[in-house]
Amino acid sequence: MFIVDSHCHLDSLDYEKLHTNVDDVIEKAKARGVKHFLSIGVTLGRFEAMRDLVAHRDDVSLSCGLHPLDLGDERFDRQRLEQYATDKRVIAIGEIGLDYYYDQQRKAEQLDVFAQQIDVANQVNKPVIIHTRDAREDTIRVLRENHAEKCGGVIHCFTENMDFAKQALDLGFYISCSGIVTFKNAEEIREVIRYVPVDRLLVETDSPYLAPVPYRGKQNQPAYTREVCEYVAALKGLSSEQFALITTQNFERLFKVNVL
Repeated sequence: MFIVDSHCHLDSLDYEKLHTNVDDVIEKAKARGVKHFLSIGVTLGRFEAMRDLVAHRDDVSLSCGLHPLDLGDERFDRQRLEQYATDKRVIAIGEIGLDYYYDQQRKAEQLDVFAQQIDVANQVNKPVIIHTRDAREDTIRVLRENHAEKCGGVIHCFTENMDFAKQALDLGFYISCSGIVTFKNAEEIREVIRYVPVDRLLVETDSPYLAPVPYRGKQNQPAYTREVCEYVAALKGLSSEQFALITTQNFERLFKVNVL
């Protein structure tokens, strides 16, 4: 089995108590069939440290971008993003988007920075990784207005409704399933995932956050992508092996990489 964790924060895991180093994390994941990893950037200030952390690994890809909830700590530097975005190991721009749940004070700034980062993604022809919370209408509007269909992308850690999913799919976007899909109260999300065509789905952990059942409440890690893969495979009426292959092929198609 070959599973891709399409969204993890390898620079944010617990390397004091749970793991000895990033190689330890990856070996634990590989023992469970999780064999490639997309390590996500959330600030430009921390990107180089994340890149250095995994520089010796050819089974880890990178993204770079400025998360909307990090705008309070870091001023957006477009030139710096453009520089990082040309790195051969960077396969996506993200995690970018809008979050009105935790921050309503910087809506205008979030919108501006989001649009600029989509523009950079189109400039370098790399897909965007989208974070959206309590901002459905604005997220879709900004994606449309800035022609995100040109670079493509994924709605990561999908927690939205059916209407949002249909609009994202119409833009050519992919939908990524996290551990949330396994939660008891996530039936609306499961309904959407049953609807989404299998060739537009990805799986992820978003580790160290949102560990799937039966690990809910513990720190998440890439090894647990297997639980997400097996759970969604059952939702789609497929074997775990079939779904793992399909989502890996989806990952390769979206991010223009070969990992198999």
